[in-house]
Amino acid sequence: MTWKNCKERNNMSILDLCQSARTAARRLALAPTPQKNAALLRLATLLHQRQAEILSANQVDIEAGRQAGLTPALLDRLTLNEARLAGSASDLREVAALPDPVGEVFDATNLPNGLRVHRERVPVGVLAVIYEARPNVTIDVAGLALKTGNAVILRGGKETITSNRALVEVVHQALADNNLPVEALQFIDDPDRQRVVELLKMHQYIDMVIPRGGATLHQLCREISQIPVITGGIGICHLFVDESADLERALPVIRNAKIQRPTVCNALDTVLVHRTVAEQFLPCLVETLAADGVTFRAGPAAYAILTSQPEGRVFPTGPEDFDTEWLSLVLGLQVVDNLDQAMAHIAAHSTAHSDGILTDNLGNARRFVAEVDSAAVYVNASTRFTDGGQLGLGAEVAVSTQRLHARGPMGLRELTTYKWVIEGDYHVRA
Repeated sequence: MTWKNCKERNNMSILDLCQSARTAARRLALAPTPQKNAALLRLATLLHQRQAEILSANQVDIEAGRQAGLTPALLDRLTLNEARLAGSASDLREVAALPDPVGEVFDATNLPNGLRVHRERVPVGVLAVIYEARPNVTIDVAGLALKTGNAVILRGGKETITSNRALVEVVHQALADNNLPVEALQFIDDPDRQRVVELLKMHQYIDMVIPRGGATLHQLCREISQIPVITGGIGICHLFVDESADLERALPVIRNAKIQRPTVCNALDTVLVHRTVAEQFLPCLVETLAADGVTFRAGPAAYAILTSQPEGRVFPTGPEDFDTEWLSLVLGLQVVDNLDQAMAHIAAHSTAHSDGILTDNLGNARRFVAEVDSAAVYVNASTRFTDGGQLGLGAEVAVSTQRLHARGPMGLRELTTYKWVIEGDYHVRA
């Protein structure tokens, strides 16, 4: 059964989709690792073989987005190209090569009464992933869900619907070619937000909801969902330049964090600079990044240092600037007196995504790591490494900024739970 043979599923109710996903999840949970890996590798191959039709579908969405007035940042998130498809295929191959967490036995022990006890990893069950603007998420989520034996219900944004239709068709072909249930990947082919509201009430069929989008989507899910919600993906990210930092080496780290891909959640939003090096460092930083088209929002002390900069580069901060995820070539600048003030600023304005320190002072590095409560904390590295592929997970379904049950990039292990297995010899409890 393939997507083309199942066009009638577009007219299925949310209840029907959820019931179908739950049934498929039971079958997929039992699929052996070689079969799952074969499907992942087939999907990677299909992304190349069917590249022309995928990119053609994506162009439809891009043109519609331009006509709708989407920002350059959103258009960049929306865009697929040969390199990005090749990157997705590479991630799928890496996921296939990773150990399968399903069935892993851990914490085994023999109790004094003779019972043999261990915990065993199992799939979560059925995931619902609600996302906006990034069609590559369709492949990332499909690959991770497949490897971990989870069924998944996808609801992308209206701006990516044509791209997602093409990608879902390719995933279904890979599943069918390997005798796995195509119903394990469900796609809500309806941009009406009411479908999301219905989905969030299907607690008897869905085990976890993962919203990937802006604050409005996260708030909707938290307020309405009857299902556990994993939130994340909104990053107001900071780097603090300590007085001991190697300033020459700090510049390329900050440049990478800001401009390597400014439209993603782990891109840098604010640089905090120790007062003792601010007059030396800030003009160099502005000159370096201005060549890449970056403009700056500077706090009072930083703005005073940068008054001689050419017009149009540096602007005083507005009341919400340090609480803004820029997703563009805009960077906040703030001068701080010491490490304590830097960490206080981060505590007040960070979204607990990715924050770091540039320092040659080991004591300050240790304090920063201990006291900054973010999902990813960096010492002398770009925030752009908060990514499943970069951290060896193969890919990610989301970057969680909460505490339960996962933090940071969510890869294979984060999409499993466990069950207790207790073996006895006809034991009874005294």
